[in-house]
Formats: sequence, structure tokens, C-alpha cells
Amino acid sequence: MKAAVCREFGQPLVIEDVMLGEVGPGDVQVDVAACAVCHSDIHYAEGAWGGYLPAVYGHEAAGVITAVGSDVSDLTVGDHVVVTLIRSCGNCSQCDRGNHVFCETSFASDEGQRLSNDAGEDVQAAMLCGAFAEEVIVDQSQVVTIPKDMDWKVASLLACGVITGVGAVTNTSTIDDRSTVVVVGAGGVGLNAIQGAAIVGAPVVIAIDLADEKLEIAKQFGATHVATPDTAREVIKEATGGRKGVSHALVTVGSAPAISSALRYIEPGGELVIVGMPASGNEIEIDPVIIAAVGHRIVGSKMGTSQIRRDIPQLIEWYKEGKLKLDELVSGTYQLDDINSAIDDVADGGTIRNVVMMG
Repeated sequence: MKAAVCREFGQPLVIEDVMLGEVGPGDVQVDVAACAVCHSDIHYAEGAWGGYLPAVYGHEAAGVITAVGSDVSDLTVGDHVVVTLIRSCGNCSQCDRGNHVFCETSFASDEGQRLSNDAGEDVQAAMLCGAFAEEVIVDQSQVVTIPKDMDWKVASLLACGVITGVGAVTNTSTIDDRSTVVVVGAGGVGLNAIQGAAIVGAPVVIAIDLADEKLEIAKQFGATHVATPDTAREVIKEATGGRKGVSHALVTVGSAPAISSALRYIEPGGELVIVGMPASGNEIEIDPVIIAAVGHRIVGSKMGTSQIRRDIPQLIEWYKEGKLKLDELVSGTYQLDDINSAIDDVADGGTIRNVVMMG
């Protein structure tokens, strides 16, 4: 099969022939139809978070199951599925508390390589997926069935960007219909956080971004107010009727300075949710006495604290009801051979989500 392989951090991906390993007892093999390009893929390919090379990235995928392992009972060949990087055993202490994204279990498939090339070289299936490829083998817990009439490019978005943004609101945060909300960053994840806040009924949802065009798009996804970092304090004061800040701020960009700034946006008793992941080694300074004195809460949100077999069907239902925009998130589609162009467009910041189509 063809796959887009990263051989050197910061360099274009290379289209190569790669071979899949065996389907394990708890695995499923999926013929990938579409895989969206996430900023996390780009950060990994640039070396921001380390990892092993050569590697195949890609973790926002959708496709058709073509084989199932002997221990798989609730999935069958021909099922249409979303493929995620969230792998969970369902039995460890983290899974028992609903924290599937932090599953502690080691899986049998970890002991071998999923991918190799004609030279016998191991190729890393990065982020437990390696979905910039025509096929993948993943654990059964990483997939969720979807309606067979769902568009592939739209379905792929549910694997990461949508569950991360919406889930940060509905799962991680305490946002409800009385909350005032700031979302820092109006990119793909930020727009979904805005949608999530609107869906739960937050009366004030303020989008903050440097780019005016992104702020205009944010209004279409449910932002009641928009601001640049320079005007944020003024807009917050106006939108909240003169209060000292908002009840909740979500930072959806991987920027340490943005996190520091967001602490100044929340009122006493407010909550800061860190959604975007900065590169390793970034630090911010926090005076703990201030956090304690004003009762601020700072929480992290990985993949929207999602339980995919609960959350993705709910997202699909909201999509069908017209409450959740998905089609509008797709900026462009590309073939696998043109994946570097798709990545460059995302890195330039002019797109929401580009999707690589395998067929």
C-alpha cells in the first residue's frame, strides 16, 4: 500500500510502499477513505514532540473495515468507521473512571511493528494510527461505527478536531447555560470549542484571534462576540456587563503566551481549560497565591476527555439536527500524492481543515 512517510523532521513527507503487519486478535484492519490533516501531525513531523523515524502520521481518519481479529465481536467487515488515536481497555483504573484517553494498559500490538517497507525497515505507525496511508490496523477500541451514508471527509473530522474542541466544553469543563466563555484561537479546534459552548447554551461566547478573517468565521460557528488580543479586555467587559472577566476561558492554540494571557481573562472562581498543546519545554510563570486567593481552576483537556463510543454518536446526532457544523470545517481535499501541499496550506494558517482522500 502507499503511505506518506516522514524520514526527517521538518522535511516533506515521502510517498512510499509500506506493508502492514498481521491483524491481532483484538485488532481491526481499515481501508482508509479519508484522513484530515491536524496541526498535531505537523508538529510531530517537525520534531516538536520527538518520536521515532521513519514514521507515518495521520490520526483523523474514516474508512471501511476489511478484516477483524478473532476477539472482535461487535465490529464486522464492511462497517463504516471513524478511526481515532484513543485506545482504551475499558478495565484499568483510568478507564473505570471514564478517562479513556489515559488508559494505562499495555496492548499486545505494542510488542511489534505495524508497518515495514520493502527493505525490511520498521516504520512507526505514529500516534497509534499511521493513517496517512491507504490502510491501517488499529485496536478495536479505536474505532466507532458511523452511518454508511455519511460523507467520508466529514466523518474523518470527528476523530480528533471535533471531539477535542467540543469535548473540552462538554466533558472537561464546567460550562453550562449560565457561563460566559472566551475561546482563544479560532482555528479548527477553536471553532469546535465555540460550537460546543453554543450547544450547551452559554449566552456569551467570545472568540479571540489575531486574524480578522478567522473571527468572521467564528461568528458563523456560534461566537456572540469577537476580539483580537489587543481588544480582548474591552470586549470581555462589554460582553459581560462590566464584570471582571469571564467564567471560563479555553485556550485552543499551542501557545504558552496565550495561556498566560488567558489567566487574565477569567473572573474570581473562573476556570481555564488548556486544550492546545505547546511544544515540549515551554513554560509559563504562575504566582500560586493569586490562583488560590481568587479560586481559579486550571485544567488540561486531552482529546476532549472523550469516550469515543459515547461522544461520536452524539456529535453525529447534533450534526443531523443542524446543531453542529461539520461540512463548513472542510477547507479543501487532496489526494495522497499531494499531501505535502495539504500540510503546507494548513501550516500557513489559511485553512480550517484539509482532508486527504485516499481513493
